[in-house]
Amino acid sequence: MKVAGQIVLTPFPFTNLAGTKLRPVLLIKKSSNFHDDWLVCMVSSQTHQAQQDLDEIINETEVDFSASGLKVKSILRLSRLAVLSSELMVGSIGQISESRLSKVKNRLSRWISEE
Repeated sequence: MKVAGQIVLTPFPFTNLAGTKLRPVLLIKKSSNFHDDWLVCMVSSQTHQAQQDLDEIINETEVDFSASGLKVKSILRLSRLAVLSSELMVGSIGQISESRLSKVKNRLSRWISEE
């Protein structure tokens, strides 16, 4: 069963839709009551690409890092979103804390609301 805050592996589409890459994504919210589709964000180890005040960095020293299943310091790329069917998801590697998920949702909400 999928839950918000899980980090799963899935083919994530390139922005030009020319292909996909198998990568971890964060399940942010189930997007439909009729389908098992999820709003997800890409997870990357390329932390130098972080957008300040939007993306969330998970460091190895943080409490929920080991539960995330990530191997190195990573970034939750909130500017890289997709809605994907859970049928595409290969498997779960971990989960972030409820408090981090809430922080991520608040960051995303503020970003969407900006002029």
